[in-house]
Amino acid sequence: MDIIQHSIAVGKYLVSPLIKTQDDGRFAASVSIRSGRGSGMTDRVMRFTPRFGSHAAAVRYAVEQGLGWVHDKHPACAAA
Repeated sequence: MDIIQHSIAVGKYLVSPLIKTQDDGRFAASVSIRSGRGSGMTDRVMRFTPRFGSHAAAVRYAVEQGLGWVHDKHPACAAA
């Protein structure tokens, strides 16, 4: 799993794309959405079914999906 420095802080959330190279050379995208600290930390991980021809495309998709989740669930936080 590649964790690249593409994490984005949005209000109380940290959105981090997680990209994995597949056996066929394509890339799978997931995103971690973390909030809180210590024992109160929550980490949501969403895995996506599309496969991508480039690492950059997978990162873009994961970040877009993560930011979309934050905006949909917590519009006030996304506007901050």
